[in-house]
Amino acid sequence: MSRSTDNPILAMIVACGMAVGAVFSRAQADDPAAETPQASAPAFVDLFNGKDLTGWVNVNTADDTWTVNDGLLVCTGQPIGVMRSAKQYENFILHIEWRHMEAGGNSGVFVWSEGSVPADRRLPKGMEVQMLELEWIRLHRTPDGAPQHIGYISGELFGANGLTATPDNPRGTRSMSRELRCKGKGEWNTYDVVCADGTVKLSINGKFVNSIRDSSMRKGYLCLESEGSEIHFRTIRILELPPGITAPEQIAPEAP
Repeated sequence: MSRSTDNPILAMIVACGMAVGAVFSRAQADDPAAETPQASAPAFVDLFNGKDLTGWVNVNTADDTWTVNDGLLVCTGQPIGVMRSAKQYENFILHIEWRHMEAGGNSGVFVWSEGSVPADRRLPKGMEVQMLELEWIRLHRTPDGAPQHIGYISGELFGANGLTATPDNPRGTRSMSRELRCKGKGEWNTYDVVCADGTVKLSINGKFVNSIRDSSMRKGYLCLESEGSEIHFRTIRILELPPGITAPEQIAPEAP
């Protein structure tokens, strides 16, 4: 399993946290009466322990849709649905590593999601961070036989099932990445997703390339998506940031 600090973006964040801690330590050494900070610097915590599904709740998939095999979180893709985090998150940095095992595979991670799915739908309301295998645009062609728009496979960001937002690089209501950086079937991809005060910024394999803002939801569950094909996840970590000014209507209801 790879270490999150191998990623230059996360290494920078960790270094900043250590620097903040060092500043407080020096201040206390120089002035013993200096006020002790009320909280330590934020730190990443694992959302997947590599052993079981502790911390996750199956919402509307089968008992065998999600399993742990050799330290990997394996999703069969059947049936279509989601598994959600046990708790809600507001402002945070999510580090997640994934790989599709089939050409044209489809999946994603939802942030600020309701974490529940009405009977007439299969996926929840939330902000989706798309995870598509590169062949998807050729295997799902337009009615005239042309490949779908390349924006689909570049880590699009969009509001799903009622969530609204303003795309920074629009493809309709979706925001597509300014550079294609995802790797294909069998290769690991790394997403670093920064979510704060209604804005989502996405780094794909070490470079920020997409963003969307003005999200109508700003606190909710994380959901991993099962959508038709096998996908693997490994390191999943989160660093919670201080809360913002979030209205009650921007917070997802507590899921059952």
